[in-house]
Amino acid sequence: MRATANNGSYRDRRSMKHVLDNVHGYIYLEPLFLKFIDTEQFDFNVTSDPGLTHMVYPGAAHSRFEHSLGVYWLAGEAVNKINFYQGQELGIEEFDRNTVKLAGLLHDIGHGPFSHMFEREFLPRVLDGYEWSHEDMSLKMIDYIVDKHCIDIDSAILKTAKEMILASSEHGPQKSMTEKRFLYDIVANGRTEIDVDKFDYIVRDSRACGIGSGFQFERLMETMRVMDDEICYRANEYLTLHKLFATRADLHRTVYTHPKVKAIELMVVDALCYANADLGIAASIQKPSEFWKLDDSILKWIETSDSDSLKEARNLIQRIRKRDLYQYCNQFSVPKDKLENYKDITPQDIICSQVQNKSGGVTLKEEDVAVSTVKIDLTHGRMNPLERQVGFYQDYDSSEKFRIPDDRISHLLPRFFQDRIVRVYAKKPELVEAVAEAFENYQVKTYGCKAQVHATPDKKKRKQLEYQNQNDRQ
Repeated sequence: MRATANNGSYRDRRSMKHVLDNVHGYIYLEPLFLKFIDTEQFDFNVTSDPGLTHMVYPGAAHSRFEHSLGVYWLAGEAVNKINFYQGQELGIEEFDRNTVKLAGLLHDIGHGPFSHMFEREFLPRVLDGYEWSHEDMSLKMIDYIVDKHCIDIDSAILKTAKEMILASSEHGPQKSMTEKRFLYDIVANGRTEIDVDKFDYIVRDSRACGIGSGFQFERLMETMRVMDDEICYRANEYLTLHKLFATRADLHRTVYTHPKVKAIELMVVDALCYANADLGIAASIQKPSEFWKLDDSILKWIETSDSDSLKEARNLIQRIRKRDLYQYCNQFSVPKDKLENYKDITPQDIICSQVQNKSGGVTLKEEDVAVSTVKIDLTHGRMNPLERQVGFYQDYDSSEKFRIPDDRISHLLPRFFQDRIVRVYAKKPELVEAVAEAFENYQVKTYGCKAQVHATPDKKKRKQLEYQNQNDRQ
């Protein structure tokens, strides 16, 4: 074994600051990285890491600031582990360590408010066909911070760190990743999707939401080994890796895409769309000098504004505060044999399925209905990410790398790896029954049967009658 000054455990900590993190314990912040942390652009404390989930899971109020520090720390620990066991063989240098840690620290600095909702739900609505990613924005923000604060940093470190941030995206710099390719897989792994970004948010979000998680990233950190320029794992950690992907999928199903979380997201997206023309929300992505000012506090700004032009947006936010949410009507999981040719369902599809004589005299309009399509997989669509992507080795004396078919491990593991769940919401409570019936009609028309598990509960449908009685009394 080889322990050198490059190993973070042996570094001089007199020049560092440290913070106590509730997941990783003490995190030490070195002078190079403090140059970025101690800027107003890095202050993510009003940007929630898991988006709007805290409105359903109150404990999930942690910020992207905490997550970024966590990924920074784990990125450094991963390099230190590899360096400790294989540093001489791989030629790991201080330059490598600094680039990986910087990539971990800044990998999410290009995120907009409300996590991925801004990128995946809001921008496509207001910028039809415009391609934008938070990874690309991270690169622009990094350049802006360096210029704005005159940060003295090796240009090669900066260039390589930015390439590492893009490593998992379709815009990744493939030509640059020819030497020490394994370093590009630590923060954002485009090859196997096993990276310290997931290690941190899976454990952090599970703990914050009060959801038990048996996933232990420490086991994977201990058994990482670079073979043929690829990070591989001991074969007996196959189920630990499976638990990584399964826990991530479970978080998506039960937390990130909880029916009420999605209802709130749909309302926030509608509110931001109403406010966009006045506030120039989408336009900020063109200017890092404006983009960094955009965070979750925009809802409070809209809510407390007296502007008449923001009335529709303000009303939606006030409905969220009063828990007068878009009403979840029902959902179904797209049948396996229909997934390949599945096309997104629109509100227009639902209202076209309405049968008038069954809807209590209600005629639905497109703006009465919201549809949310949720895709949950193990990161590789309908493929098992472990069977074709991840390299394994037998033990520490082995020099052979191999893949493992999952049927060699257990017959209890899944044979299918993707769900696509379609949910429908009524934007007004008195429309639940009409929307639910139209949704059922759509399923019968499309699949020849009702694909949903059960009918919409009567107590939800009764809201229409309660609303009508209330109007009659008035």
